[in-house]
Amino acid sequence: MSPSEPTDAYAALAEDLRYVINPKSIAVVGASDNVDKLGGRCLQYLKKFGFQGRIFPINPARTETQGVRTYASFDALPETAEVAVIALPGAQAVDAVEQCARHGTRVVVILTAGFGETDEAGKAQERRMVAIARAAGMRLIGPNTQGVSNFQNGAIANFSTMFVETTPRDGPVAIVSQSGGGSSVPFGLLIERGIGVRYCHAIGNQCDVTVSELALATARDPEVKLLLLYLEGIPDANHIAELGAVARARSLPVLVVKSGRTPAGQRASLSHTGSLATEDRIVDAFLAHHGLLRVDGMEEMVQAAELYLRGWKPLGRRLVVISNSGTACVLTADAATRVDMAINELQPGTRAELAKVLPGFASTVNPVDITAALLSNSRLFGDILPIIARDPGADVFLISVPVAGRGYDVDAFARDAAAFAASTGKPVVVIAPQPKVAGLFKAAGLPVFPLESQGVAALAQFIQLHETLDRAREGRGPGRTPVIEPRPASSRQQVLNEADGLALVAAHGVPTVAYQLCRSEDEVVAARRVLGWPVAIKGCTSAVTHKSDIGLVHLDVADDDQARASWRAINQAAGNAGVALDGVLVAKMARGRREMILGAHRDPTFGAVITVGDGGKYVEQLPDFQLCMANATRAEFGRAVRHLRIAPIFAGVRGEAAMDVEALVDALLALGKLMTQTPEIASIDLNPVILYDLGNGCLAVDSVIVKDLA
Repeated sequence: MSPSEPTDAYAALAEDLRYVINPKSIAVVGASDNVDKLGGRCLQYLKKFGFQGRIFPINPARTETQGVRTYASFDALPETAEVAVIALPGAQAVDAVEQCARHGTRVVVILTAGFGETDEAGKAQERRMVAIARAAGMRLIGPNTQGVSNFQNGAIANFSTMFVETTPRDGPVAIVSQSGGGSSVPFGLLIERGIGVRYCHAIGNQCDVTVSELALATARDPEVKLLLLYLEGIPDANHIAELGAVARARSLPVLVVKSGRTPAGQRASLSHTGSLATEDRIVDAFLAHHGLLRVDGMEEMVQAAELYLRGWKPLGRRLVVISNSGTACVLTADAATRVDMAINELQPGTRAELAKVLPGFASTVNPVDITAALLSNSRLFGDILPIIARDPGADVFLISVPVAGRGYDVDAFARDAAAFAASTGKPVVVIAPQPKVAGLFKAAGLPVFPLESQGVAALAQFIQLHETLDRAREGRGPGRTPVIEPRPASSRQQVLNEADGLALVAAHGVPTVAYQLCRSEDEVVAARRVLGWPVAIKGCTSAVTHKSDIGLVHLDVADDDQARASWRAINQAAGNAGVALDGVLVAKMARGRREMILGAHRDPTFGAVITVGDGGKYVEQLPDFQLCMANATRAEFGRAVRHLRIAPIFAGVRGEAAMDVEALVDALLALGKLMTQTPEIASIDLNPVILYDLGNGCLAVDSVIVKDLA
């Protein structure tokens, strides 16, 4: 998909929201001379930041506002305003929306609060405004929104105080947020670091246009090189999925803060905007599946901005550290180890060349400690960097200069480091705690941090984002992003009995244990002639999911007498519990190397989700599982298995044979396909799935499947 050519499903969205990005005219309803009021500040910003279109203040009590001719109503305007900003309370705001609809306004930004975030009456007012807008083909942003901003053309329909407290300037970053604070904080942090921001949008209550829609529209600007997205909920997963498609097509870094990771955070988000918190690990799986990187907070959101804006593409995680301080070398090595960045030894040839340049007491291993010799020989950086650049084990670089200043030719250090970065195209960060030293490296165009831990964290995030994008592309063709069909759980559901459940998953390619459904004592005995001894004998019913709890499971049945006794005991236990049986399931006893669990359920927001984890009866008490979307690729399912805590034992420990992990991945692919092709299946629980030695596969030996009824 070309980012400049939206898919058919989103062509209308692009048309609707282009007026937010580049309006020709903006009306300010409730315009004021007081720049500390909503209608005054928005008008001030349109003037201050040089809006290139026409401005129409509307206030029936004035003929001029902040030096701009003011109109009594929409009827008095010389032309239709493409965008209207409403800074009126309650019912007056609703009336203004009606006027906008009558006059053909395309987008309305409702700054006013006191609607759906407060009570049911406010929600009712929102529904009325949405109905008015949709009847007129108009879109609404807000209410309770801080507003939208484009610093490229001065279209600032926004009242953020941050635009007064900082000096905004256009740049390659876009910020799209559900919350006003979620846009203002990263905006201020970036501006403080000298990074320009083109778009700063805060969407508010999302009664119509969602944060996901606005993010997608913003991402289509080819001059946006970094998009920062703050979410409190995900009301429309399809737009986020399409945003991922744009990110993959453009190699656009998209960093997402999704608040509500903890129960306390989820409660806070509910009280803040009325968003429904979504199960957190599904959010992680969904975002990664589409190539978007989730980070934990505002600091992480901006920490690697300079790296993304350089357009670098890391080739791997192997870090080379260069410093004039042994302490800096050690601290960097420790920090790199914590984030799984390798500090490998340099090649012997590289070390031999370095030894010709560096003094004998310097270190030519990695980290490279050039010592205080840098004070007497300012050419050391320039001499050793080209040598290290040729080493095949060097992917990214950290140059730490913890002490410099008088006597050091810092200008030369900065020029040499910048030339090195330009010639290699490899990511480089500089550590310089002294402001004057840091300023020279920044002036040379290099990312600079005061501490080694910060530089390593930025590099690690930068690498992780590109890994996320690459993984999201892996195994996918250029086809259109699948449409997610959110749906609530059905009020009428059916649990399949075990025999029917095993038959269903087997028909879709999941290996299952050999079994027979028996309806008499003699049939149970006869089944063993086919299955052999020993067998498991279980009551087959859809009424109970944990059958062993009421005595419906007998394992290791070894002869005919035990089989007959099991038949009688299971029927007796079912009768005691008031459970009707569909028969008795006789299955060959399956023992392998490890009991796993495979599962699936249909999330109301994100669609079908697949679970893989360590199985058995302790699965809830000792949870070890990973989630993937149902349409995940083989590579994604494989990574999920390898990220389990028990994954190290799959290769075999102390002489054991390796386990058949690829067979487990095959089963996951089959389960994912089943869920995408069978929308009436609400959930599947296969526990245990027996994993065997390499080459011997895996077997599902029990199933609980829930089906939605129409």
